[in-house]
Amino acid sequence: MVYGFVVMRILLVEDNQDLADAIRERIGAEGHAIDLETNGAEAEALLRHASFDVVILDINLPGMNGYEVLRAMRGRGDRTPALVLTARSEIDDRITGLDVGADDYMVKPFDLRELSARCRALVRRRSGEASNRFVQGAFEFDRGARRATFNGVDLELRQREVQLLELFLGSLDRVLTKEDVADRIYTFDETPTLNAVEQTLTRLRRKLEGTPIHIRTIRGLGYIANVRDG
Repeated sequence: MVYGFVVMRILLVEDNQDLADAIRERIGAEGHAIDLETNGAEAEALLRHASFDVVILDINLPGMNGYEVLRAMRGRGDRTPALVLTARSEIDDRITGLDVGADDYMVKPFDLRELSARCRALVRRRSGEASNRFVQGAFEFDRGARRATFNGVDLELRQREVQLLELFLGSLDRVLTKEDVADRIYTFDETPTLNAVEQTLTRLRRKLEGTPIHIRTIRGLGYIANVRDG
């Protein structure tokens, strides 16, 4: 049985620096790329030309409030899953958030583990998947545990290798350029070289030798991953 995966590229829109730092640390430690905006208007401008898998959106923001950002997104047809964060617990505020297009809602304070799990669920829901596990023969990847095994043996992947594996498992039989790969696994604050992407991919390929997962280089285009039988 095969389940698809998409590595998460997340935009966090939150002006409480302490909370933002805690969220970024938690989600970043799980191997996901997360960018931060502290101003609603600036976040809305960014969302007009940058793509993310999930937007974590506070309501009380300078520039534009979270509801206004969300209305603008949905008004131009941006269906990116949005999880709203707010200190407001009244039912009317929850209804407002959902009515303007929120996909999920969390009231502060909240557990960072639950926030991360809800983001994963939103991505799975969007892609039509219900499981955190990818299984192909003796190969298994557990997205929640960040762990890949083959014949029961841990492949001991580094964080960037896990990110790459997730990305390719979520893009089977599709060509990805080096730029596509870099955009998906690095934040705006990082300055990766395309050579660094190639080095990480080389290490990942070495660890996947003998497994059903095969990543090929297509000269002049990029990479493509597929599942081999047997």
